[in-house]
Amino acid sequence: MMRHWLAVLLLTLSAQAWAVERVVSLAPSLSEIMVELGAADLLVGVLEGGERPPELARVTSVGHYGQLDMERLLSLKPDLILLWPGSVGPSQREQLQRLNIPVYVAEPHSLEQLTTQVQAIAEQLGRAEAGRQLAAQLRQRLAELRQRYQRAQPLRVFYQVWNQPLYTVGGGQIISDALSVCGARNVFDDLKLPAPQVSIESVLQRDPEVILVGDQAQMDAWSTWPMLAPRVRQVPDKGLERPSGQMVEALARLCQVISPDQ
Repeated sequence: MMRHWLAVLLLTLSAQAWAVERVVSLAPSLSEIMVELGAADLLVGVLEGGERPPELARVTSVGHYGQLDMERLLSLKPDLILLWPGSVGPSQREQLQRLNIPVYVAEPHSLEQLTTQVQAIAEQLGRAEAGRQLAAQLRQRLAELRQRYQRAQPLRVFYQVWNQPLYTVGGGQIISDALSVCGARNVFDDLKLPAPQVSIESVLQRDPEVILVGDQAQMDAWSTWPMLAPRVRQVPDKGLERPSGQMVEALARLCQVISPDQ
């Protein structure tokens, strides 16, 4: 009985010792997840990357992508760092790992991994129930979209990241998985690199039925290829490229662009 009581006490003290109160987020997507979990109050520092959610307007900046201000980060005395590996360089990633501060690394390659990581982050914060609820909502919405847009034969889609030079997403990217929700298939899903460079000739060879681009300038560039220009459509929401809860509704809007009749 005494041993059991001591074990419970030690577990309780351990949980209290690791209670998270000060979080630094090193990616806009991870900052968004904090907001979606109702945990914006725990954020003391964020890495810049586009427009911030209103809830984070006054949170201290710790730098930009690839330019982490390590001194400022340390001055905030975080007890948890949320890290997207690509947001900082290799040497600073190694430095973060040596700081003796808990680091949670998040890089989901599928929508299921995203929902799992939402739950895991919530557990790190001591807000497990909020994580379970949000993950359940996201999974339900994804199931609805899959059912609505399912096809016997997926649409062949080329997702353009950049045009000079021409870049796309590989099969291991979460965007590639997201296209399947819309009843589509990334025509370069056999490539392993996250953002492979491709040629116009290879795009022609794979004969996509839909070409997705990020802005009007990229859309206009396809006008020199009359046979492909009618297939080009603009991605309606950049939120698709930030893996957080909002990505699911950004995906819903993309599905409407890919399959407007469904």
